[in-house]
Amino acid sequence: MHSLAVLLAELGAIFAGLAVLSWVATHLGLSPVPLYLLAGVFFGTGGLVPMEAAFPFVSVGSEIGVLLLLLTLGLEFTASELVQSLRRHRRSGVVDLLLNFLPGFGAGLLIDLPFVLALALGGVTWISSSGLIARLLADLGRIPNRETPAILSVLVLEDIAMALFLPVLLVLLSGGGPLQAMGGAALALGAVGLALLAARHAGRRIARALSTMSDEMALFWLLGATLLVAGATEALGASAAVGAFLVGIAVPPEVADRARTLLSPLRDLFAAVFFVSFGLSVVPSAIWPVIGVSLALAFVTTLTKIATGWYAARLDGVQFNGRLRAGTALVARGEFSIVIAGLAATAGSDEVKPIATAYVLVLAITGPLLAKYSDGIADRLRPPRRSDLRRPHRART
Repeated sequence: MHSLAVLLAELGAIFAGLAVLSWVATHLGLSPVPLYLLAGVFFGTGGLVPMEAAFPFVSVGSEIGVLLLLLTLGLEFTASELVQSLRRHRRSGVVDLLLNFLPGFGAGLLIDLPFVLALALGGVTWISSSGLIARLLADLGRIPNRETPAILSVLVLEDIAMALFLPVLLVLLSGGGPLQAMGGAALALGAVGLALLAARHAGRRIARALSTMSDEMALFWLLGATLLVAGATEALGASAAVGAFLVGIAVPPEVADRARTLLSPLRDLFAAVFFVSFGLSVVPSAIWPVIGVSLALAFVTTLTKIATGWYAARLDGVQFNGRLRAGTALVARGEFSIVIAGLAATAGSDEVKPIATAYVLVLAITGPLLAKYSDGIADRLRPPRRSDLRRPHRART
């Protein structure tokens, strides 16, 4: 009974704290995500007030939060729109890989990490946080913007690339051979392809089913389908987040508004738990020895991610401000970077995890702030138009 009392007290303190932080963020006109992350660090491992009893619940809740963020983001788009966007942005994926993987990989080699661990560090700097960016776009009201399809295309391409990268990295970390790595990657890619094909052809049946259900039944159906598909894609070596995103895409536009209304409260709750969970996993004492490397990587890859988003938005014909909004939205790193560092630690090396933790924490805080003020930054950086350079006509006296 005592342990239950502690659990309930810790959860109550977390949710009450989230309410206060949400109020503060609202009055400051900011996304609450950076405040949630800092609160997790404050209460986490090695923090001032550790919350050990609540950690198992928060850990599971954080996984559900990521899935709900990606599910509701998928509700904004149709399968045909996604396929067309992915075809158009194949080059954006290549640019993303070259600009953002190589800094981490090169830094790993420079600080004398083994080749496989340098690959892992390259993955840490490469992948943006789908969950954090999905929440950020919603908080800033940018989901309908012209640059958003370009942002989502880059994120989905990254998630699909992770379906190939993670199995290969895991095999290499465990000492497996190239054939074994290629087999895992092929299985994961096949799972993503099947899920996308199913999403394109299941729309009508889903619309008929949801239109005849009560709100309670529809909510249970959406949650059940999301968790089942996410679990299946994760088991096959792909990202559970990709599975949740594809479930959202499979829901047709005529019932997507109803689905968003039903899911929004749960999404906000579990998404907040996800961001707190990340902060709880941070050990502040492990950050200081590697803070220099982490800050240098954060600075370089902030610029390279902005360049990636700029390039992707330019392919869609987006103008200057929208290109910068796309670039700054992609800066935040999160769940995948921590997963990659965790794989390296599981394989017997703790050299990548402290760097990744400090790196992700810095960009998970600065990324949303850059995105928030990107329009102001764009106004300062945008080259003057020809009309602005013309001298005003002087009236004759």
